[in-house]
Amino acid sequence: MQYVLHTPLHKTDLAPLRAGDTVLLSGVVYTARDAAHARMMELLDAGKELPFPINGAAIYYVGPTPERPGCAIGAAGPTTSGRMDAYTPRLLDLGLACMIGKGKRSQEVKNSVVKNGAVYLAAIGGAGALMARSVESCEIIAWPDLGCEAVRRLVVKDFPLTVLLDPHGGDLYESGPAAYLSSLH
Repeated sequence: MQYVLHTPLHKTDLAPLRAGDTVLLSGVVYTARDAAHARMMELLDAGKELPFPINGAAIYYVGPTPERPGCAIGAAGPTTSGRMDAYTPRLLDLGLACMIGKGKRSQEVKNSVVKNGAVYLAAIGGAGALMARSVESCEIIAWPDLGCEAVRRLVVKDFPLTVLLDPHGGDLYESGPAAYLSSLH
């Protein structure tokens, strides 16, 4: 199935999704990688606000390259998501609805995705220029000293994604290979 979603996301938006479905995502997406996640945890530990509203938010694990003239962003391919696993359950508990990246996630993250009715979506690895075409605007909103890892506010239109982890415990990294192998018989 293919779904068209708009941020901010609600559990009712995400409930129909199943691992392997495709999504065209539009609206605001925030970028954050390891260094930004560490700083977000420091803010939370100090009782301070995050640099963006977390409830219903989508975070894209990306460190984009500098934009070319006439483009909102440079190449914007996903980074490996597992590096954010230590931080993810806390953000999901605070209302994070969607993570975008590539690669497998820990069992703790998978459990937290189900507990919170969230999703983990895959962007196309190695196709940063393709992903960048869906970005209409890009603005650094926190920690410019982190360079490509600064937190950015992206406005995206029809960002092409695939559901890796769904709110029901589906995991494309498990079901995909199994379906392929069963198709061979």
